[in-house]
Amino acid sequence: MHATADRARFRLRWRHWAPQVGIGLLALLASCAIWLYSRLHGSLPQLDSTAVLAGLSAPAIVERDALGIPVIRGANRLDVARATGFIHAQERFFQMDLLRRTAAGELAALFGPAALDLDRAHRLHRFRHRARQALTAVPAEDRALIDAYTAGVNAGLAALAAPPFEYLLLRTAPEPWRTEDTPLAVYAMYLNLQGQQWRRESTRGLLHDRLPPALADFLDPLGTEWDAPLLGNALSSPSLPDPEAFDLRRQSIADIVPATTRAHQEAPAFALFPTVTTDLSETVSGSNNWAVAGQLTAHGGALLANDMHLALRVPNIWYRAALLYSDERGNERRITGVTLPGTPAIAAGSNGHIAWGFTNSEGDWADLVILEAGADDDSYLTPDGPRAFTHVRETLTVKDGPPETLEVLETVWGPVVDRDHQGRRRALRWVAHEPRAFDLGPQGLERVETLEAALAVANRAGMPAQNILLASADGHIAWTITGPIPRRFGHTGRVPSSWADGRRGWDGWLEPTEYPRIADPPSGRLWTANGRVVDGAWLNLLGDGGYALGARAGQIRDGLQSTQQFDEARFLALQLDDRALFLQRWRDLLLAVLTPDATHADPRREEMRRWVADWGERAEVDSVGYRLVRAFRLKVRERAFAPLTVACLQADLRFDYTLIRQHEGPLWQLVTQQPPHLLDPRYPDWPALLLDAADATLAELTADGQPLGKKSWGEQNSIHIQHPFSRILPWLGGWLDMPTRALPGDLYMPRVQTPDNGSSERLVVAPGREAEGILHMPGGQSGHPLSPFYRAGFDAWADGRPLPFLPGPERHRLTLTPESLRPESRVRSE
Repeated sequence: MHATADRARFRLRWRHWAPQVGIGLLALLASCAIWLYSRLHGSLPQLDSTAVLAGLSAPAIVERDALGIPVIRGANRLDVARATGFIHAQERFFQMDLLRRTAAGELAALFGPAALDLDRAHRLHRFRHRARQALTAVPAEDRALIDAYTAGVNAGLAALAAPPFEYLLLRTAPEPWRTEDTPLAVYAMYLNLQGQQWRRESTRGLLHDRLPPALADFLDPLGTEWDAPLLGNALSSPSLPDPEAFDLRRQSIADIVPATTRAHQEAPAFALFPTVTTDLSETVSGSNNWAVAGQLTAHGGALLANDMHLALRVPNIWYRAALLYSDERGNERRITGVTLPGTPAIAAGSNGHIAWGFTNSEGDWADLVILEAGADDDSYLTPDGPRAFTHVRETLTVKDGPPETLEVLETVWGPVVDRDHQGRRRALRWVAHEPRAFDLGPQGLERVETLEAALAVANRAGMPAQNILLASADGHIAWTITGPIPRRFGHTGRVPSSWADGRRGWDGWLEPTEYPRIADPPSGRLWTANGRVVDGAWLNLLGDGGYALGARAGQIRDGLQSTQQFDEARFLALQLDDRALFLQRWRDLLLAVLTPDATHADPRREEMRRWVADWGERAEVDSVGYRLVRAFRLKVRERAFAPLTVACLQADLRFDYTLIRQHEGPLWQLVTQQPPHLLDPRYPDWPALLLDAADATLAELTADGQPLGKKSWGEQNSIHIQHPFSRILPWLGGWLDMPTRALPGDLYMPRVQTPDNGSSERLVVAPGREAEGILHMPGGQSGHPLSPFYRAGFDAWADGRPLPFLPGPERHRLTLTPESLRPESRVRSE
């Protein structure tokens, strides 16, 4: 009875209190929502009105157009650098933070233990220490520019009503920008563009150490018939090794079956960042650029195209801008293009006199040095005798965890990075470790007015070594290399070697006058696409760090040579060229494999043959045949090379033959010449291997039970451009990511496109005629999802529609005033 009465009294009381509790909960939720909205809204950048920016010599104006692209006007270059830092911080600070932390190996301090593997790998290079060293060597003018930019970044960050929204989710506060963080942003690009070079050198070394010389040379060609250099011709592939040199028929099947598991000892991956594909020959860290001279344009000026292929992410790596200021002579300078947040200069663009654009050079900028042990385990041999390792202790700060100490062993050549398959320590000699690896030399391109002056600036620049193409308003064009070039002696750098006896090594650096240059070729055409550009003595100077197959460069070259008159529209059409010329012979081979007898034996092969026969000759989104041909080639490659390289994998589970980017040469020789002694003995003949690859392709594409007709290229090649947070919090994807779209294009054609790699920008411009130019990016200017500029321009990039190179009419105006003019509105500058 008492329990029943108590329950009745509770129900009466609940009826009385429930509305008040409900109202309280609603009020709490509303308060939380208002607080969250205010914090998110407070981290949006200021677009209009005025703000005080200490250190300006005069007011600076930031005008944004409908896409959020700014024109930054200042009294001088220092004021523009300060204002650029302010804008970068307000739009992209979290991106800048990730760049500096990635290079410095400091991500775990922000994200916790999950980032430790990546931090360990990158902290070996001690880039924060090297950044401080580099700053002591830069000219005073460059240091002043970095200091002004740094002050602007910290002022822009402090002027936000709330920190960038990412820090709210991370429950932490952003740290101020420091002067050494600008070099760190550049070092992050070194890691991006050159970070596979020593892995490739290690792979080559293992190949030549474990295989007979004739087989190793065959599998590691210098080039192929696809080469499309500016100087020289295609290189012939090495001949097939004869049976006396290597014969699979003399080995047992047990000895040639490759391991079914692979130790994941590659560069550590971290979920916040796009991961490379397992096929490292298919990664995209390159670019296309080309130029034509005035003789090939209606207006007589040169025309430049540049699309830089990088991992696609949100926000996009580049930030568009136009910079206007008066130089020391009172002349107005206007430079338009893309900037790298974290740095104060235009990375690629036009100054009205000269336009410039880059592709990754793929020369050899790093060497693995095999260390010969000294009298004990703490010493190694040098040309000057035994030397003790220098032990450096680096502390890795870990959010929500104890700090970790990393011991780095330093040598006279660089840090110890690993041990090889024989257990020998190896040190890394890398251009990026040198003070000359960074300066603001490329910023000098803003001021040059002649091709010769631009070449001089390019050859002195401290940056990752790139192919630079230059186009001038008066019709001239040129190619050269930017970035430091080491002077090797005693070796080519293709494989690891010992430098202990002094007969191999680096002996200083090339002088600018020694850099290769090509200016005003008779054809009026220049092009680069990460392949080999030169041969002979110049190639010996640059080395081979892993040149891309020349198919893409050749398609660009042939497109340029097929026309005698060019304009911006023709250049954009070539950038979007998705013709499958490289795979044409593989399509023909697959059709030859699917004989009447083969298709009669399995009706699925007949359906496959119909799709392949009608493939459309392009990497189009609705082409099933293209996807089949592409997958077939990869299946053949796997079956052809695995038994030939199994000894390398047995010696070191890190071995990955796909790092050898010229492997199409030996692969095509194998499938066309079909040598019995180089055939996996599990197959009776090469046609059987090819048919098995075709069947494996069918099985893979239909494993989910869907009909083959639904397996279009677009289904596989759907872009997924993500914000770092949606990789670990997928439910945020709809709010943070770019729209998912099936896109045409692939790797061996001008329109490079994979689900998370491709053109980070497409630029077409004739200097002095920028109003007719084109520039678009795979994402908006802002890094804030509440901004109207977050996705602005994405659709134009995805559709291949041109957007103007120059910013459009003003929609927003922000005036940045010197502190002396508005003391009551002081913005803290750190």
